[in-house]
Amino acid sequence: MNKSSGKRRYLALFFPYLPAERWCRAAPQPPDAPLVFVEKQRGALRLASVDARAQALGLGVGMAFADARARVQELLAVPHEPAADEQWLDRLAQGCGRYTPLVALDHPDGLILDIGGAAHLFGGEAGLVADLEARITGLGMTLRHASAGNPDAARALARYQMLPAPDEAAAIRRLPVAALELDDEATTGLVRAGLKTIGDLGARPMANIAARFGADAATALRRILGDAASPLDPRQALPPVAAERRFAEPIASMPHATKILGELVGEVGEELTRRGKGGRHFRATFFRSDGLARGIEIETGHPTRDVALAMRLFAERMDVLRDPLDPGFGFDMIRLAVPRIEALGATQLKLEGGAVQDAAVDALVDRLATRLGRGRVRQFRPADTHIPEQAQLELPAIDAAPPSPWPRPEAGEPPTRPIYLFDPPQPIEVIAEVPDGPPHRFRWRRATHAIRRFEGPERIAAEWWRRRDNGGLTRDYYRVEDVQGRRYWLFRHGLYEEKDDPRWYIHGLFA
Repeated sequence: MNKSSGKRRYLALFFPYLPAERWCRAAPQPPDAPLVFVEKQRGALRLASVDARAQALGLGVGMAFADARARVQELLAVPHEPAADEQWLDRLAQGCGRYTPLVALDHPDGLILDIGGAAHLFGGEAGLVADLEARITGLGMTLRHASAGNPDAARALARYQMLPAPDEAAAIRRLPVAALELDDEATTGLVRAGLKTIGDLGARPMANIAARFGADAATALRRILGDAASPLDPRQALPPVAAERRFAEPIASMPHATKILGELVGEVGEELTRRGKGGRHFRATFFRSDGLARGIEIETGHPTRDVALAMRLFAERMDVLRDPLDPGFGFDMIRLAVPRIEALGATQLKLEGGAVQDAAVDALVDRLATRLGRGRVRQFRPADTHIPEQAQLELPAIDAAPPSPWPRPEAGEPPTRPIYLFDPPQPIEVIAEVPDGPPHRFRWRRATHAIRRFEGPERIAAEWWRRRDNGGLTRDYYRVEDVQGRRYWLFRHGLYEEKDDPRWYIHGLFA
């Protein structure tokens, strides 16, 4: 197929028997009978996928399992596992990252690669396709593929092209109208109208097609013909900084691979230095010679371009992998991407070493989050609200700190908020000298506390935009101390003009 005049080139991959071939890779031995995958649909077992032998016997997706069993007695049926199929498709996509970083998942059984700027690395588009086909078939996968100037055309050619054509445009015109993938009613209507191919449909005015068969038919046709945009949605966005190393001979030593990774970290560090940036997220991908790939990722709490720090975090991550990195027959390519970068300027150290201490704490957080998981190490951050229980958020400590500082009491003044808050506040029974006055005595957890000192009230109104949801009751807070010297934070929920019988609650304990 000749190369079109478009600047962009897309390669579509179609795996017609992906579930069966994925299942056979994990099976101890190949099945000795046609293989089908079944799932319950509308109360009945139906075929969700079949292998090549079952398809040759006339079995297909959507057929009732009882009918399939009646037609083919010797039949191996296993439950359909779409999550496992999606995971295997993602691994194939990761392996195809050796050809281009722009790889899109075409669920449930395909991939689309943007190869416009990568074909020259393999001696042209034909060389790239030949290398990819050899690796995919080496994994035991059946592959159909096609290239075109837009993703929709490449996908349609890979899935619906039956006979070769002299050029790409002719191949697209010979595709059946089923390649538009409209609903059954619209496809049947096109065929009955004598419009059996994309060429037949493209010869008609677009306005007539939209009026008779719907706007979806016209849009799908324009996208396949390249007259309308069909953007690619890659599984991973193109990183702002990346470096890679290809090897003529695969390397099977993990220490050697780790050494190469350190060199790549140094290369991206130099680029980040030129930009005045630092990395917050680093992703290393190790491409094996058998076509598969494995990636590991690290994150830092603050932007960095420190090679030693990044390699220490990568080592921590590798140590806790449930499935250790296995070179197999060797890695023939290693890529390091930095998907997230931020400004990183020079840091002025404090005379008392405060900045050095902060850096040590940040490094500890990075190591713990890398080893335990980013969500396991958490930290409270201030929130912009005057409602006490909402004034802090529990977020992963590795996330960047917000610019707003924690509120601090004036020098020499006691704290206005307790260290420990009850969530939710606990109800108490209060005796006050006057109905809307301060508490004189309260009962909590079957114990009575006589109040010796109090301070307040501190009146906190409900947020006006949420008053409809929480009733809009005002809180009067008191800091109190009982006769034994224990201090509490109490509040009356509601004023007497807002509620006939306001309730009292204990919200926190002071140290």
